[in-house]
Amino acid sequence: MKLVIDTNKIIAALIKNGLSRQIITNPIFSFITPDHTLDEISSYETVIRKKGKLSKKEFDLLFALLFGYITIIPKEEYTKFLPMAQTLIEDVDDVPFIALCLAVKTDGIWSDDTHFHTHQKFMIFRTKDLISLL
Repeated sequence: MKLVIDTNKIIAALIKNGLSRQIITNPIFSFITPDHTLDEISSYETVIRKKGKLSKKEFDLLFALLFGYITIIPKEEYTKFLPMAQTLIEDVDDVPFIALCLAVKTDGIWSDDTHFHTHQKFMIFRTKDLISLL
C-alpha cells in the first residue's frame, strides 16, 4: 500500500517508539512525502528532541532510520498540482501533501488531522485504519 505520509506521523515516530514508528517500518506500507516535510521537521527539531529525550546524535540516527522507509519527493514532481490542491484544503501547510497525492498514484494519505477528512477527492487513512491492516 503506497501512501503520502503527513509530517505529524513522522514527528510522532521520532518522539516515541509507538504505533507511528511501527507502521512506518512495516514492509506492507510504502510511504512518500513532499520535500516540504524536511523543512517542517527541521523547524521543530528542538521540540522533537526535547519531547523524545533525544540527543542530536540519537535524533539524526532515528531520522535516517525512518527516512529509510520514506521516499522524499521533490517539489518539481508535484508543483503543477499545487493550484488545484489549494482549492481542496484550507491549511496552506497541507497543500503540498494534497498536491503530491494528486501527482503520484497512491492509495491515499495517512493523517489523523481532521481537516484532511473534509473532502472525498482521495482516501484518507487514520492510524487506526492502518493498524487494522497489520
